[in-house]
Amino acid sequence: MAERLAGKVALVVGAGSVGEGWGNGKATSVLFAREGAKIFAVDIDLKAAETTVALIEGEGGTAVTHAADATSLPEIEGVVEACLGAFGRIDILQNNVGGSFPGGPVEMHEDDWHAQLRFNLDAAFLACKCVLPVMEEQASGAIVNVSSVAGLRYLNRPMVAYQTAKAGLIQFTRSVAMQYAAKGIRANTVVPGLMHTPLVSQRIADQYGGGDIAATIAKRDAMCPTGKMGDAWDVAYASLFLASDESRYVTATEIVVDGGLVARC
Repeated sequence: MAERLAGKVALVVGAGSVGEGWGNGKATSVLFAREGAKIFAVDIDLKAAETTVALIEGEGGTAVTHAADATSLPEIEGVVEACLGAFGRIDILQNNVGGSFPGGPVEMHEDDWHAQLRFNLDAAFLACKCVLPVMEEQASGAIVNVSSVAGLRYLNRPMVAYQTAKAGLIQFTRSVAMQYAAKGIRANTVVPGLMHTPLVSQRIADQYGGGDIAATIAKRDAMCPTGKMGDAWDVAYASLFLASDESRYVTATEIVVDGGLVARC
């Protein structure tokens, strides 16, 4: 442990995983704890958050679980209140909530469009809305939002709402960063490419691969210039840099973690 986050409190929204293995929020929470942060682990699935916290506590770290719907303002207000009650401050906000749904503008139902925007964009907006006043009072803070290369490039499959929301999240983060730059608060985005996380087997294979998990993995690996997908730890380490004081002069920008996929596209 290098103690890169020693003495800091990290509020991680989406700290669980949708299945066995390492999702982005789960890996990030554990890595932040390994680097000395106290973790307030939030997930709509309390058991998923508890699994993450058990791993942290098993390694000697400090973490608290909290169940909440990231798209509900009253519930996120409760999250911030509970985090302050547990730890007294919020130094890092990590927003990991998101997921895609297939369809273009004609075939996608209006309800699915709005649900995707709420899930992938509103969640980060609400967390920032509630956490920024805390960070402003502290005169310090680091916000890390997790977007997707789907917000930068068209990846040969229609998922118009997800792509729009993830592109919007990048610009939202830049806007927040500029508004609060002089107040000691930084905001940046991690932009993952194709990642081998539990989402592949739990959701993506069904949505885009006809339920064939092995074929879906092989296809996604072949799309990557490196010949294989990244994983949640690649996202976690990029997040760690942006959350730490090592990036104290880095704000309003993105780290693309995609094995060169965007460059090839």
